[in-house]
Amino acid sequence: MFGKKKKYASIPGENAKKDVPEGLMQKCNGCKKIFYQKELIKNLNVCPECGHHHQISAYDRINSLFDEGSFEEWDKDLLSQNPLQFPQYEEKLEKDRIKTGLNEAVVTGEGKIHESRTAIAIMDSRFRMGSMGSVVGEKIARAIERAREEKMPIIIFTASGGARMQEGILSLMQMAKTSIAIQRLHSENGLFISVMTNPTTGGVSASFASIGDYNFAEPGALIGFAGRRIIEQTIREKLPKDFQTAEFQLKHGQVDKVISRAEMRDTLGTILDIHGYGGETVETSAGV
Repeated sequence: MFGKKKKYASIPGENAKKDVPEGLMQKCNGCKKIFYQKELIKNLNVCPECGHHHQISAYDRINSLFDEGSFEEWDKDLLSQNPLQFPQYEEKLEKDRIKTGLNEAVVTGEGKIHESRTAIAIMDSRFRMGSMGSVVGEKIARAIERAREEKMPIIIFTASGGARMQEGILSLMQMAKTSIAIQRLHSENGLFISVMTNPTTGGVSASFASIGDYNFAEPGALIGFAGRRIIEQTIREKLPKDFQTAEFQLKHGQVDKVISRAEMRDTLGTILDIHGYGGETVETSAGV
């Protein structure tokens, strides 16, 4: 007669689920705390509690860096082809274009940071994991060449999983093409600032990303060539926990400074000002 009553769990209906807007909340990948997404966006996608730097889109980064209304995009209409006839490659590219609003994994152009004119290339890992195919390499090389011709410095923000396998050797050729463009820039005393963000790996880390006049990184960014597991299997040793992080690279001299996203604009503006407008040599009254 007095048996235990059955317990029932109430499941919210479809209408109740619709009351919570999609994308309202976001969990931090660092401290696991939950925040309003608007709060994170306002903080440049950096966790206000632990400082973890989350992914940021190329255009959001542009808005955080450049003087208002000064940015002009270059080569927006360049599109990847399928030279190797790799199965479903075109379909995957189209899906990423719709998802990200980008035509490729890098945005290039020019603008002003604290009134200093500069060229820029910003990779976006949401598009094919920021992999470097022929169009990505071409856009970066064109931006470097244009910076050299117009006597501008260039800043490149890297975020890449490496070479794009669907384009085979054409993808690997971009390592040489971009590195040669940087060498031509250096030969004419041009300024190149490299900022490595999470992740900067594979062919990108092994080419232009590592040969800047200044090599910076965002906190916690993964920077390296081969993966941790592959390296451990090859050398048969256990690697440090912080291996291939920006902080590890700073400790071992591979990075000049780790800069938080909130300080990036002011730091870059100061460096551009020090080097003079367009990276040109500034003469003093003493003739030095």
